Amino acid sequence: MGEAMSDRVDARVERTRRALQQAALELARADRFDDATVAEITDAAGVNRSSFYQHYDDRDTLLADAIEAAEIEAVAELDVPTDIPSRLPDSMVAFLAHFDADADLYRRLLGERGSPIVAARIRARFHAQAREGVISSGTTAFEGLPIDIVAAGIAGSCLAVVQAWLELDPRPGVETAAEWVWRVLVGPGEPISAPVRDSGQSTR
Repeated sequence: MGEAMSDRVDARVERTRRALQQAALELARADRFDDATVAEITDAAGVNRSSFYQHYDDRDTLLADAIEAAEIEAVAELDVPTDIPSRLPDSMVAFLAHFDADADLYRRLLGERGSPIVAARIRARFHAQAREGVISSGTTAFEGLPIDIVAAGIAGSCLAVVQAWLELDPRPGVETAAEWVWRVLVGPGEPISAPVRDSGQSTR
């Protein structure tokens, strides 16, 4: 009985959080989030105002959670490597496709007046993959440097590549951008291979 009740509470909490995140994301896509009040966010989410404060301390954290959830969903059905494999993974292409689909939003979020917490979250995801990749590769290229310093440098570079790509006009295709980010992740002088695709689609 108690376990069933706990499951229902957990499901309700998750539904409320997802509703708030979806409302925040839609407002951000419409460039209305910065000026939106908590009441407007909760109205859009279909929840009461107190629900916001039960789940979030501030609006920026809500938006960062919404962005992170959307990024995770973009690669949910793909095998996301925990290290850096020998070939450009489909998950990297899907990840950049998500940025491409919301290019206007990401340009704002990563720009000078953007969201530091969103940028930090994206950088942290690159940092984790870079760290695992450097460790698993056994490379001696960074000998004498702390691993977290190396990973931080790679992550910052990857984020800068994404940001610069989004600002290009015309903007190169997603797979071109994925290769750019991949080259930064694997390091200079390392070979790069096209992603393996189950669907038989060709790469550019």
